[in-house]
Amino acid sequence: MLSHDPRANDDLAQKLASKSDYLPPAMSLLVPGAKPAPASVASPTATDGYASNVFAGKQEQLQKVCSYVEEKGFIPKELVLNEVSWFYGNLGIDDMYFQLENIETIAQHIMALYAAKISAFIKNERALDIELERETEEGAVYINTSVPGVSNIDGPQHEQRIDLRYLDHSTKTAAFRVESYRSSGTVSSSLSTQLRCYFVRKCQFVRPDPTEQESLDIQLVGDKTFLEKATENTLEIYSKVMKHALLRTGPVIEVYDIPKSRQKRLVIGFKQRTTSGLLSAISDLYHYYQLYSTRKYVEHFSNGITIHCAYLDQVPGSKAPPIEASIWQVMKEASLMYCLPSTPFQSFFQSGQLSVQETVYAYVGWIFCQHFLNRLGNEYVALASALDLGNNLHVEVLQKIKKRLRSDTFTREYILDIIKLYPELLKLLYTNFAMMHYINPPHDDMKISLSYQRLQTTPVLSEDELLEKIKKTVANNHELMIFEAFVKFNRHVLKTNFYQPTKVALSFRLDPGFLPEIEYPSQLYGMFLVIGSEFRGFHLRFQDVARGGIRLVRSRNKEAYSINLRSLMDENYNLANTQHRKNKDIPEGGSKGTILLNFDQQDKPRVAFEKYVDAMLDLLIAGESPGMKEKIVDLYGKPEILFFGPDEGTADYMDWASQHARKRGASFWKAFTTGKSQSIGGIPHDTFGMTTRSVHQYVLGIYRKLNIKEENCHKLQTGGPDGDLGSNEIKISKDRTTAIVDGSGVLYDPEGINREELLRLATKRLMISQFDTSKLGSKGFRILVDESNVKLPDGTIVDSGVKFRNEFHLHPLAAADVFVPCGGRPEAVDLSNVSTLINADGTPRFKYIVEGANLFFTQEARLRLEKAGAIVFKDASANKGGVTSSSLEVLAALAFADDEFAENMQVKNPASPPAFYVDYVKAVHGIIEKNAELEFEAIWREAARTGLPKSILSDTLSTAIVKLNAELQLTTLWDNVPLRLLVLTEAFPNILLEKLGLETLLKRVPEQYVKAIFGSYLASRFVYKYGTEPSQFAFFEYMAPFFAKLNGHQQK
Repeated sequence: MLSHDPRANDDLAQKLASKSDYLPPAMSLLVPGAKPAPASVASPTATDGYASNVFAGKQEQLQKVCSYVEEKGFIPKELVLNEVSWFYGNLGIDDMYFQLENIETIAQHIMALYAAKISAFIKNERALDIELERETEEGAVYINTSVPGVSNIDGPQHEQRIDLRYLDHSTKTAAFRVESYRSSGTVSSSLSTQLRCYFVRKCQFVRPDPTEQESLDIQLVGDKTFLEKATENTLEIYSKVMKHALLRTGPVIEVYDIPKSRQKRLVIGFKQRTTSGLLSAISDLYHYYQLYSTRKYVEHFSNGITIHCAYLDQVPGSKAPPIEASIWQVMKEASLMYCLPSTPFQSFFQSGQLSVQETVYAYVGWIFCQHFLNRLGNEYVALASALDLGNNLHVEVLQKIKKRLRSDTFTREYILDIIKLYPELLKLLYTNFAMMHYINPPHDDMKISLSYQRLQTTPVLSEDELLEKIKKTVANNHELMIFEAFVKFNRHVLKTNFYQPTKVALSFRLDPGFLPEIEYPSQLYGMFLVIGSEFRGFHLRFQDVARGGIRLVRSRNKEAYSINLRSLMDENYNLANTQHRKNKDIPEGGSKGTILLNFDQQDKPRVAFEKYVDAMLDLLIAGESPGMKEKIVDLYGKPEILFFGPDEGTADYMDWASQHARKRGASFWKAFTTGKSQSIGGIPHDTFGMTTRSVHQYVLGIYRKLNIKEENCHKLQTGGPDGDLGSNEIKISKDRTTAIVDGSGVLYDPEGINREELLRLATKRLMISQFDTSKLGSKGFRILVDESNVKLPDGTIVDSGVKFRNEFHLHPLAAADVFVPCGGRPEAVDLSNVSTLINADGTPRFKYIVEGANLFFTQEARLRLEKAGAIVFKDASANKGGVTSSSLEVLAALAFADDEFAENMQVKNPASPPAFYVDYVKAVHGIIEKNAELEFEAIWREAARTGLPKSILSDTLSTAIVKLNAELQLTTLWDNVPLRLLVLTEAFPNILLEKLGLETLLKRVPEQYVKAIFGSYLASRFVYKYGTEPSQFAFFEYMAPFFAKLNGHQQK
């Protein structure tokens, strides 16, 4: 916009026309009497990376900006040309800014800069504080003052905003690219202030939805603007990084030299949305080593890959090690930043008080304290001693007190505040940790990392000296307890991937010996802690050879997250312990994994699972790739194999985990996960109703013992036709189901729900929300969770569908002969509500309960129901069909060579599976039903003999088998080779013996696994036959037939 005064416009035009170009000698307002500095042009050149941005209309735009600024009258007329010219020429702002912004915005920025200079002159300041920004849905422009190599904690935090608003949420369909430049000039000749510019623009991909083949072509998956600007060198580098990132779970980190310069080019590629806040985190990292970026870029690609690129140089006058050493350290530590881009200790890193390793270590220690700080105190121990731990009522009350003490004594915030008070203690504690686990440095001094050199400057204290230092430093007992927990963590870490050059999450193999017996009475064998930017997780196991599911824990709100966080370790421990008892008659002991998604990461379950698995593999597979996966310090010293299974939220990820273990070179990849697709050798529980096979055997056992016809029984079922156990229970049963509760609501019909319609839903795996309500009787109804104020046929008003669904199993209408929980949250029935399941006359509302869902009842609730007359079979006994199937899936995977496995176990065509596979599934069904029958008969017989509750006997039976199994593996029975072979001939499935032979099986299956088969077979069969209190001659009597066979063979 030009001035309304024609003479003013003519005068301005003459001034502009008199210049040879649009970059006049500087005459910017500095201070009164100051001399202008000569003009200089220094837009970034990037022949090695990106083509320079050149705006052809810059001179014409400058004229229009001058006119606009002059008309506003804020800057004196005679100074307008000089101010605008300095902004356009001397300041060194990249041409991209002028190309993107309109006249009005540029003019406003110039006037803001002028105002800042006036303010600095008045206050006698030698630097400016400038913050200019414009944000839209299509992108943003940010300009702020920037000191090279400094993270301004109190500044505008533009990089954090770019991360949060644009980069962290970028996907294949909606992504933003970033270009950032440092101005080569200063705001004036007397002020040293430089500007940093950020340009954010929405991506326009050549192929927004590429095919698998097109995904490898950078010319097709790239943004159009990027492809126009990128040089051949950049396209070649990015294409290589992109292809590697597509194959990796974690980041690809590379450093390149810049021709004729000491600058280094840092390039990081990774899958979109697998980390967050990385732009700002990497800046903090290289600032720590006194490096700064002259320019940087973030590019997204429509194949789901993100690439960050920064051109780094050393801060002028820096006393830090040369850039050649610093960049190597930045490259190593970039993977730590990828794992945990931001922690509550970030300010200590930004200010240089702590290194990135020390910061991350502090965060890990904080998490450890949240779960394992001994917060119960002597009073709890005294109370536990006074109570009868054999009384389940006392145990449940004690559990509730423990939960309350843990949540009230040390909150997360309280622990964090205390840790932040003592950064000097964190440095000492980290050094103690590092001296045990830091990968030994090479002998070549030139290759010793800066982080290792840094360790030499911190005093190395023994554990006793460290504890003494802590005691002298902290102010009270609470603070002492927190830092003692750090020492405990250091002492019990057996191996970690903390120092692996590349990683996606941090993993720690811990010796569980620090767990207090009063809280965790059954001793764990192994324990893993995994921490990523989206989650934290555990993996617990009760013996060397162990298997169990990996559970994803989500949180609806912050309150639910706090509850889940507090109970995570205890729930994991209880689930693993239940699994251990359930696994009594299979080789593997019990284990369980949990992954708790951070509250703000609820939409990233798969990312969290993949990181969890990859980080665990870091500790199971010996590193053999220098610069990527190196050998770690292993204080455990023995090989470990873990077996993962599906659980809540992870059933769809088992294929990926198995194939990823294969890519990582794990010899055990075929057996690494169970519940895989049939195409890669899995035996899906839901497809073949494996868990239901066991649960229903207990239901049928009750009917058989009491001479009841199944068709006449009314049943309540939680867990609907959309789930594994729920759908198969519907398919296999013949009862009159009166009520079903699932995720969508409650379905009820006192005359029995239409079985044909139920079978339709079960076959198609549909929720009861899809039930045809016209097939309900006159007293039947369906209440969905999103409904409210609904009148039932008896006139009752249901205020909330969600509340009605959650509590229906406690409702009077839920009365039935048999209750089979096939789904639901743990402890749905506990001491506080079990009384609702007992009628006024003292009789139970359900005569028979077979607990299909894990931990649906607390032990005290089960005992109360049994005392009222109910027949109760608990989860550890009833639902072991799935674990038996998974165990036999593992065994087949270990037994077959890769080619044999593909031929016999992989179902490429569901219509024509391999003959062996079909027969093997039938054999699995038979073994499940036989094991269930043996245990049912043993519990029924022991209950009649002793009068003890079946829920107690189930545990007693399991404990007896597990204990005897462990003992048998250590006896001389195993050393008796002929006896060993005889037992294994009975213990291995006949179908495998016929296919491969015992000799081949013993060569291929790991010895510790074969030992477990030997022990579990003998132990389970003995206890099932002779009970929990056998005579001292019983085992001799049990083994007599085996020795008789041996004698017969020897005589022959």
